[in-house]
This record gives sequence, C-alpha cells and structure tokens, in this order.
Amino acid sequence: YQRRVHGTQEDLNHYTIGAPLTKPFNNKDKDLALHFSVKNEGRDYAFCGGGYIKLLPTGTDLKQFSPDTDYLLMFGPDMCEHVPSRIALIFNQKNKGLSRKVDIPLHYAEKDEFTHLYSLFLFPNNTYMVYFDFNLKASGYLADDFDFPPRMLIDENSKKPDDWVDVATIPDPDAKKPEGWDAPKFIVDDEAVPPPDWDEELDGIWEAPLILNPKFKGQWKAPIIPNPDYRGPWKPDTIPNPDYDPESYVLGDVGALGFELWIVNNGSIFDNIFLGDDVRESVAVALDTYGKTVGNDGKRELEAKENFLRAEKKKQKTQ
Repeated sequence: YQRRVHGTQEDLNHYTIGAPLTKPFNNKDKDLALHFSVKNEGRDYAFCGGGYIKLLPTGTDLKQFSPDTDYLLMFGPDMCEHVPSRIALIFNQKNKGLSRKVDIPLHYAEKDEFTHLYSLFLFPNNTYMVYFDFNLKASGYLADDFDFPPRMLIDENSKKPDDWVDVATIPDPDAKKPEGWDAPKFIVDDEAVPPPDWDEELDGIWEAPLILNPKFKGQWKAPIIPNPDYRGPWKPDTIPNPDYDPESYVLGDVGALGFELWIVNNGSIFDNIFLGDDVRESVAVALDTYGKTVGNDGKRELEAKENFLRAEKKKQKTQ
C-alpha cells in the first residue's frame, strides 16, 4: 500500500512516474488486489485524459519509463467528456495487449471532479472483478471476456444428426376442419332489388350484388401445438482447447508500478495505491483512506466544495 499523492499540472502534456516494489510480487496461486483513486480536480465543463496505472515487470528501468516500456497490466479510467469513456483493463501477453472485448463504460455522472476509487481483483480460477467506488462494474472469466485462448473449442468433426428435430411447434396432425367451415366469402344479396328505373331492354338482365358472407370464417388452419419430437437448437460438440492456459490470471513478477499518461486537461490527482494478495485487506484499506475522503454517503467532497463556494461568494460581497 502506498499513500502518496501525485498530480498533473499542465494541459496537453505527457506524464510518467514510477516506483519499484520493495520486493517482486507474483500472483501465481494467489488473489491479486489492486486499487487506486483518481480525482480530476481540474475538471471544469469538460475533461479529457488517461488515468490508468501500469504494473511493470521486474527489471524495468524507471528512468526510461515511456509509452514503449513493456508492462504486465494496465488498469484505470480513460475518459473524454463528450465521447464514450471506459475503465481500461489490458493484459500484456507476449507483447500483445489484450483488452476486454466489451468496454467497461464510465457514464457521464461518473466523470465528475470528485475522488473515485478503481479496484481490480484477479483470482486463481481465471476470473476477475472490476469495481468503481465499491460498485461492481464488470466480472467474468478471462477467457470469455478477453482474447485469451478459450477453455473449449468447437469440434469441427461434430455434425448435426439427420434425425435431429429443431422445429419447436407443428400443426396438430389430429385436428380436423369443422363442418361448414368452407362457406364462401361472398354471397348474393337476397334482399337486393333492381333500381326503379332499371330497363332490361336497355340495361340488360339485372343481377343482385355480392355481399360478404356472415358465415365466412376464412382459411382453416390446424392449431399449433408443441412438437413432441423437438430436441432444441442443435449445437456442435466442444472439446478441450490444448492451448488453454489455466494460469491466464498470472501476470508474472511485478517489480514496479507507475503512471504513464497523456493528459489533455490538467488537474488529476492520484492517491491511495494498493497492490497485494488479500482482497479483504484491500477493501479495509480503501475504507480507511478513500472512505474517509468521500464520507459514508460519498458526498463529503461535494459538501466541502459547496461550503467553499459559499465562503468565496460571501467574501466577494464584503470586498
């Protein structure tokens, strides 16, 4: 755990800062808990910039820390006010960045000027959880949500059986059309009479008009019933993937961590950095640090800002 505040002070600038761990950390057969807080204090009407932390391999030369520096994992907010923003989570596997297939969204209300906590938990069963201010934002299996080799593959030799029935419903074969169903749609109007001025010599033989038959019922169709032979949608068989890595969650030896950011708008403050193998400890530390900053209801900073603005307004009136 590291309680050291870092901030960005200039617009349109690139920032790098890193620190070595006291000893390398490897999460093999362990949980991994990572969290830190970000406060975009300089946000006015808009804010744009990165806010992610990078876990760096043992032996990283922090003096040469740059966008080209190899990393093991990148995690944190990536936002711009008027475009879709996200919580980035990227694993670096064999120099290939594996991003989540579906972005973890940051909504407009989550992009304010107050302190927010970003937490990541990795587990030895190859699952993960991402939290924003103690609220779950994403979770699942690494192989499902990232481009890690999947656990199972479709068996290319699997074929749909010829007798497989995937039609859920059928017309009732035992249903019979009721008697009298075939009444014609139109019938001669028996009550019609020729117009008074009708002249058969001039107008021809008069014929009564056709009207809609009140007994007409339309085309008869057998009622639909569940198909007793239905077996559901056919799916090909799956087989274990020989390339699946049961240790996808293992990052390797983490020797340092740092921030490498491109900032459009200045004023970001980073604090409350925690990396360890105890999820409960991570939560306890977050409650004791970030929790005290924002208060039990999360509104302490908002109240402080409102009090400050009221004091400034009062000061201006007395000048």
